[in-house]
Amino acid sequence: MIRSTQLAAEGVRHLSAPPAFFGLLAFGILSLLLYLVLRLDRD
Repeated sequence: MIRSTQLAAEGVRHLSAPPAFFGLLAFGILSLLLYLVLRLDRD
């Protein structure tokens, strides 16, 4: 019982991509949102 819980917890920690990819993706999305907000504010 405890062993299966440990295996499940280790399975959750596995990322499908390297952490740098998630960081770059988040940076890109936030940059795009900032660009759109600043562009809308100019109008």
